[in-house]
Amino acid sequence: MLRIFISTIMVIFWVSNLYAAQSTIMNAEGYACMGEDKSRKQTEDAAMADAKKKAVEDAVTYVSSVTKVEDYAIVQDIINAYSKAGVKILEKKSFWYKDERSGDCHKVQIKAEVLPDEAAIKEAATKKPASDNPVLPLQVSLWTDKKDYGSGDKIKIYLKGNKPFYARVLHRDTKGGHMQLLPNPYRTENYFNGGVIYEIPSGNDKFELEVSPPYGDEQIILYASTSPLGDINLRAEGGVYQVKTRERDIGIKTRGVKIKGTDEDPFAKKSIAVTGKKIKPEASEFFEENLKIRTGQ
Repeated sequence: MLRIFISTIMVIFWVSNLYAAQSTIMNAEGYACMGEDKSRKQTEDAAMADAKKKAVEDAVTYVSSVTKVEDYAIVQDIINAYSKAGVKILEKKSFWYKDERSGDCHKVQIKAEVLPDEAAIKEAATKKPASDNPVLPLQVSLWTDKKDYGSGDKIKIYLKGNKPFYARVLHRDTKGGHMQLLPNPYRTENYFNGGVIYEIPSGNDKFELEVSPPYGDEQIILYASTSPLGDINLRAEGGVYQVKTRERDIGIKTRGVKIKGTDEDPFAKKSIAVTGKKIKPEASEFFEENLKIRTGQ
């Protein structure tokens, strides 16, 4: 049985986070035409600004549509959070075309991560614990089994989401190497039910997390989404996977989520219900958490 040695004497218990972020991943399109007052660069910038604006607007529409009407106060907090959102571009395609009326025009198609205002999201969470409230944006709690560990102790990791989610759990060692703990060669499932506590390692896992030197700062990293996560480069190593993707690219590639209904064409037009009413934009809720483990003798 493979053992991954996690060196520590103290672990932050019940999530004092190094990093945690909720977001929504959207597809959006933006347009702009040169006219008589814009250069090509200004037109391209205007098209990108239009795409970002639409990504935020669609994110607001999405989170509003998936939130229950009876939770009106929470709906307002979430809408407020997304109305102040930032936008990070994950994928981009663009091209120029001729419009009969407007002349030279530019179109940009993006996959964007819409990051809501953190303070407003926290305000929503205070009305009901996020881990128990499926009407809030996706949130997954991540914690360990006790506060202090000594040499030879075995660490247990737990996670619990407020709604069904897909997840990837990594361990980052003191030298910056990454191992994927879940899913792994013996425990391949990566879809989890909301409201259920999951334990790592457990079940079919063929590894243990045992305290041993070298000491230093280590991390447990969680990526979760309401859609299947993007792929990273892995190599089986005993009961886990060694991550071969560069550290700076792990989060980017994981965010390449397979947005529901747009697997074949990531920039497909948003659908319209047969009633003629616009349905909620296609989106994926995304959550990242980084639990820091302090190690020492």
